[in-house]
Amino acid sequence: MKINHALAMALSALSAGLLISCVKPADDNKASEADSQKVVQDNAASTSAAEDSSTIATPVKAVEISADTEKTYLAHVANDIVIPAYADAARQSDLLHDLAQKHCQQAPVSGDELQALRDQWLVLAQAWAGAEMINFGPATASMSNLYINYYPDERGLVHSGVAELIAANPKLTAEQLANESAIVQGVPGLEEALYANDSLDAGQCAYVISASNALSTRLKDIENNWQQNATELLAIDKTAESDQGLNQWFNSLLSLVETMKSNAIDQPLGLTGKAKGHLPAATAEQSRAIINAKLAMLNEAMTDPVLTAILGSNNENEVADNLSTALADATTLLAQMPEDLGAADKATQQELYDHLTTITRIIKRQLIPTLGIRVGFNSTDGD
Repeated sequence: MKINHALAMALSALSAGLLISCVKPADDNKASEADSQKVVQDNAASTSAAEDSSTIATPVKAVEISADTEKTYLAHVANDIVIPAYADAARQSDLLHDLAQKHCQQAPVSGDELQALRDQWLVLAQAWAGAEMINFGPATASMSNLYINYYPDERGLVHSGVAELIAANPKLTAEQLANESAIVQGVPGLEEALYANDSLDAGQCAYVISASNALSTRLKDIENNWQQNATELLAIDKTAESDQGLNQWFNSLLSLVETMKSNAIDQPLGLTGKAKGHLPAATAEQSRAIINAKLAMLNEAMTDPVLTAILGSNNENEVADNLSTALADATTLLAQMPEDLGAADKATQQELYDHLTTITRIIKRQLIPTLGIRVGFNSTDGD
């Protein structure tokens, strides 16, 4: 089921929401759209007062950050946060590949062996979920991120695409798969193969072996690119450039937490409008693990001791404390929810959404101004 590369990328962009539809809605849809907008406004009104009191109660004073301090911090981000995140994802993909080769020597694969593959897939999925919070650099510049995680798949293309590919090529190799569409690759493709049935046949085994191998190659390429070009990618030697360095790093994190809140929580759960798309890891029913991994990466970045020291350089630790508290509240709530967030009651789902809104507002209204940078135009939260 090989697909023309340009067509594949267009399909990937379309389903991922990167292309904007210009179709005029029918008249009979206008009322429902108005109702949805009212729901959004009502929800915003219900939570904004309490959040605003904690996020804009007092004027924010920017800390003074020297060029040397910024360079030291950005080098720390590259070496201790970014590169290890990609390295871990690549390592987990390698482990899945090795496990698949071991268990798939004779098909069908089921029972404990299949469960072991699923368990390792979940570790891999969480590792990528953390690395995915880095919203710039080689992963996104080359659109490799779509080949690693084709999400949101609002049209269900992964489900049909993987099944058709395996049926058409039951002896698939990693080299062959690398030339296929983003729809049939990466973490979602592996999820589909591993969770679609109670056992893996020979064709599915070949797919899992090839897909994990191809994924490892992509992840290692991203890791190597960062290792070789971190100075340029994080503008470590150009701290005077306002659109790079600190600005780029923190706006990347802000953009991804906003995107997570919208695409992985709000829309699939239908919290502020009509339900759209699906939760992450929906087939595996492991959406909680994915959201938790993203929050863990955000927590690592936002409560990092080096950053905390910068924020506290003016003897004011309120911003760091507010961030730490908001992240802890969201993580604690998430731990109490079912593995499939869709099984939680609406009130708890809404509470999680509200916690994420609080986090984004603290980043926008406290952290970013305190660092003397500005919210980028790519902010999607509408706040």
